[in-house]
Amino acid sequence: MHSSKYAILFYLFKRQFMTELIFVLDPMCSWCWGFHPVIEALRKQYANHYTFSLVMGGLRTTGQTTWDAQTKAYLKSTWNHVHQATKQPFNPILLNKNSFDYNTYPSCKAVITIRELYGTDAAFIYLAQIQKAFYTKGEDITSLDILSHYVTQDKEAFTHFYQSNRAELLMQHDFSKARSMGANAFPSTIKIDEDGHMVCVNGYKKLEEILKI
Repeated sequence: MHSSKYAILFYLFKRQFMTELIFVLDPMCSWCWGFHPVIEALRKQYANHYTFSLVMGGLRTTGQTTWDAQTKAYLKSTWNHVHQATKQPFNPILLNKNSFDYNTYPSCKAVITIRELYGTDAAFIYLAQIQKAFYTKGEDITSLDILSHYVTQDKEAFTHFYQSNRAELLMQHDFSKARSMGANAFPSTIKIDEDGHMVCVNGYKKLEEILKI
């Protein structure tokens, strides 16, 4: 019992002197989906070197994107480009919809809800699940029903918090935090070393590029 307690205390002490990587993402950002394998490689292979944090960026809100032929052509071209660069899968079935509100706020708030209720690791897992649902299945992750479907914990607790003022405030705080750190494109990676020095790198980067920051 004591050894377990000391192990936890040592881990918490060690964390104070580890470099932090903050990923600023949006669930409906195609380059963020392309960046997913890089994030997972970092989290699995470099857990003893970094602590990892997740901040939502807020790519688009209601009314910013007109769902027309031009938008669909742009998305199709971008998705093809991301696929070629990252090998991440895309299914263009979403582009067959006659109407769609490309509002990323609901999915951002859902990830923040999971992070607040169940922690950062759970938020990374949930983010990947709804990204996969959106980009490979064409599911509407602006829908609360779809978002709650991918919750593996208490769905009722998720829905209650998601609809709370607290969730809205946390989401706006994330957006402000992202801007204050210089994350003006998604994905962005912010590195904060043990001395508190911060570097922000905007855009998709390969694993070896992240390690050189």
